[in-house]
Amino acid sequence: MARITVNGETQEVQIPLTLSELIALNDVQQPDMVSVQVNEEFADRTEWDQIKIAEGDSVDFLYFMGGGC
Repeated sequence: MARITVNGETQEVQIPLTLSELIALNDVQQPDMVSVQVNEEFADRTEWDQIKIAEGDSVDFLYFMGGGC
């Protein structure tokens, strides 16, 4: 098991684990509309299947919303 941080909360996950698998594991809604940062760097969507999550990583799922007048 590895301890990582996802959106500010500690999670224990089984590794090896890819970013795509982590997204599924966390039941991310509308994954086609989310941006992901791993250790404060944006992850290219085309590389989600190759990005390996490691002990101590910090992952943030970010949704950008439009609005205003």
